Amino acid sequence: MGGDMAGSGAEAAKERAARCVTADAERLVRLSETLHAHPETAWQEHRSARWVAETLEEAGFAVTPAYLGLETAFLATYGSGPFRLGLCAEYDALPGLGHACGHNLIAAITAGAARALAPLAEAAGLTIEVYGTPAEEGGGGKIELLERGAFAGLDLAMMAHPAPVDVAEAEPFAVSHSHVSFQGKAAHAAAYPEHGVNAADAFTVAQVAIGLLRQQLPSTVRVHGVLTNGGEAPNAIPARTEGRWYVRAENSEQLAETEQRVRRCFEAGALATGSSFESTPESKPYAEFRTFRPALEAYIRNAERLGRTSDPDSPGRRMNRASTDMGNVSQVVPAIHPYVGIGSLPALNHQPEFAAHCIGGAAEKALLDAATALAWTALDVSAGRIP
Repeated sequence: MGGDMAGSGAEAAKERAARCVTADAERLVRLSETLHAHPETAWQEHRSARWVAETLEEAGFAVTPAYLGLETAFLATYGSGPFRLGLCAEYDALPGLGHACGHNLIAAITAGAARALAPLAEAAGLTIEVYGTPAEEGGGGKIELLERGAFAGLDLAMMAHPAPVDVAEAEPFAVSHSHVSFQGKAAHAAAYPEHGVNAADAFTVAQVAIGLLRQQLPSTVRVHGVLTNGGEAPNAIPARTEGRWYVRAENSEQLAETEQRVRRCFEAGALATGSSFESTPESKPYAEFRTFRPALEAYIRNAERLGRTSDPDSPGRRMNRASTDMGNVSQVVPAIHPYVGIGSLPALNHQPEFAAHCIGGAAEKALLDAATALAWTALDVSAGRIP
């Protein structure tokens, strides 16, 4: 393990990290609010990536923009110690909903933890690596980075995600994202309907088949999607329909099995109507999460020290089941992905009301607490102060 701080020295380091977060509070809140006010969706986060990178550059981090060929990714590094700490920043927003998942807070939390650790890096034996990771909301930015060599050899990877309430352990579904389409043949719906091949009917058949299939699916499976193109005019047989479809499961093996069953539902729509069907992945599948439990236990202790506790009976805690490409990172390096509550109930992630809660007093407290807890956890794990 890196670092040689022990006893009172370790406590002094934690106090210094907390003071750094407090001193940076105005800067971190401004970053969060700026991102919130200017949401950018997957792969389009040009300003967002730059703003987060600049916040780190101001603190002495060496920044590599367009990291590994991804225009809206970056790598920011500080220190040269033997313990390699990876902190992940997300900053993409949801189409039509802005920062209704709170990625503006994730970016600021990560920047805050990194800036707090920088003055301690030498004494703690840290190399701090901040990964700017685009397109978490369906694009799989971390998976693209993984396949290009990012995260390799890290001793620990961490991030914290906003939720209605605090939940320490991530238990996300594995998920696949697909673009699906049917191709039929247009015709006048009144004069020549027999000359048409109805691609909208194909989608209807597929959706009915999926609805019936759900009765036979395990409780750990989710299948859902939206129709993005249902035809052009009511008096024309739709020649083409399109949609986006997600399949979620407990793990990657169950996901692969379920995908085949769902695909047969779409094929049934094509067979019944005489149309053709095509499915194209929108990203590589997201994996389930493999938690590095010693770091999780350290985070729980540190969060509790800051007065943050989890309510095991709150419906808001189910955000820890939401799929994330951080799961893929956790398959190759030790990782944790805790959730920090912003007191939003009854508003939940991916609702407009949740976006409104991602700025303001409760969100700011969550930002500063999570940045502090992550920094303290890095100091504990790097120094071997873990259960």
